[in-house]
Amino acid sequence: MRIDFQTDPSRYRHWRLTTAGPVATLAMDVDPAASLFPGCELKLNSYDLGVDIELADAVQRLRFEHPEVRAVVLRSAKPGVFCAGANIRMLAAASHGHKVNFCKFTNETRLAIEDASEQSGQTWLAALHAAAAGGGYELALACAHIMLIDDRRAAVSLPEVPLLGVLPATGGLTRLTDKRQVRRDRADLFCTTEEGVRGARARDWRLVDELVPPSRWDAAVTARAAALASGSDRPAEARGIALPPLDRGFAPDAVTYPHLHVALDRPGRRAVLTLHGPTPHGAPLQGAHLQGAHLQGAGTLPADLPGLHAAGAAFWPLAAARELDDAILHLRSNEPGLGLWVLRTEGDPAAVLAADALLETHAADWLVREIRLYWKRVLKRLDVTSRSLIALIEPGSCFAGTLAELAFAADRSAMHAGPGAGANCAPPALALSPLNFGAYPMGNGLTRLATRFLGEPDSVARARDTIGTALDSAAAEGLGLVTEAIDPVDWDTELRLLLEQRASFSPDALSALEANLRFAGPETMETRIFGRLSAWQNWVFQRPGAVGDAGALHRYGSGAKPVFDPERV
Repeated sequence: MRIDFQTDPSRYRHWRLTTAGPVATLAMDVDPAASLFPGCELKLNSYDLGVDIELADAVQRLRFEHPEVRAVVLRSAKPGVFCAGANIRMLAAASHGHKVNFCKFTNETRLAIEDASEQSGQTWLAALHAAAAGGGYELALACAHIMLIDDRRAAVSLPEVPLLGVLPATGGLTRLTDKRQVRRDRADLFCTTEEGVRGARARDWRLVDELVPPSRWDAAVTARAAALASGSDRPAEARGIALPPLDRGFAPDAVTYPHLHVALDRPGRRAVLTLHGPTPHGAPLQGAHLQGAHLQGAGTLPADLPGLHAAGAAFWPLAAARELDDAILHLRSNEPGLGLWVLRTEGDPAAVLAADALLETHAADWLVREIRLYWKRVLKRLDVTSRSLIALIEPGSCFAGTLAELAFAADRSAMHAGPGAGANCAPPALALSPLNFGAYPMGNGLTRLATRFLGEPDSVARARDTIGTALDSAAAEGLGLVTEAIDPVDWDTELRLLLEQRASFSPDALSALEANLRFAGPETMETRIFGRLSAWQNWVFQRPGAVGDAGALHRYGSGAKPVFDPERV
């Protein structure tokens, strides 16, 4: 079964999205019969990956299609429950890889909700009119403000340890301690109490922000949403842009988009992703300096802000980000055997820098802000993907500005040290733009260059001094921006050895190696979430106490107690 991460509100089975001026309401109304897993009933607003795919789509559409929306109320459309969390039957039936990818995607979506509240002026409010358990409470934790009805029945809980023998590790534990700053002993008590916490204790322990009596519930939610909306800078009169379905083609050995080609090399256990840059007009790049490049004034890369808005989803930076995002998700879930991703680009570096100049010059515009934030999230998704990433900077490539981030995200990068075949194929160049120095932070809060040069601030400064300059292989290697420059005579041989060696290593060892090396520097809530997700949840989901025949996930609801291995490992 191929999992498709593309959807739209007309196809939603689990959510109702409505807007009324500055406030949107996203109501969870899970169709029990619409699970991705046949025979799995999604009772009590429990969810699987299909529910999360729709949620991620709604988050994205609210940001791009509804600039007038300043606050989002997240609530349940079912009278007796907010959300019961991840569906237990689904977790018991799913493969280990699916469980881990599901947890990762779920948390990336919650981080997108937090990003909307923190960066986009679109604040999320969780209105809990009934019990929110496990992943349901974790969904509320992603919101900036949590309201709980005080009716002596509604409670919040993370009951995975006592009920399921697994962790509330899709961000739940970390958000308790890091985001909401719940005291450690109280968090321990909370996470080992099956029935959870309600009422004043939930508020006093900072598990929720606001307690509301039933008689004032609807009015209080409306008032709070209006108050949150009043502090936003989103333009009330702006027109959003539509996000149409992606133009994709699937073949046995490739996935194609207008700006991205993904070659599937199964014998080599690798995927080759080639991202095409925008099209400039005029002569090809000449000389060392790229500033002041000219682009065609119409099409997907306009010359000014009105043209950018008119282009909408066809604007090259947005179109390319959407395609790359979809390809990453497709490869993660549907091509697990392709453990090596080769990152390539094709096009004119000057055109990419001109696109970056638009994004830098008009950074205060709401749409430009959203495009930059989207690129940040796509690059972060690449960072936490458990695949080896190798960037190849070749003649004809356009690793410049935003696209240079792909090379900096890679575990290694190789740069061709000479011209390509043919008289008109110039040597490759790497170029930086201002966006490389703050627009796209990693989960550790640092740019990829600052992370690359941790402890070497002078190296970052030297790189900044080259903004707009075409750097040949010697300059790029001298600045530390690539792993190695390879002579054209040795390119094919060295490249073959590099890729074959990487594919021959243990995939498990590589996942652990890469996850440790990619996030140097300070710890943040985000790095802790993914670090613990990769380590602890990965481990727990393979232990017999959770997934064995007598494990908690399989015996849940049967009346039989699970059997746990008593030895601590």
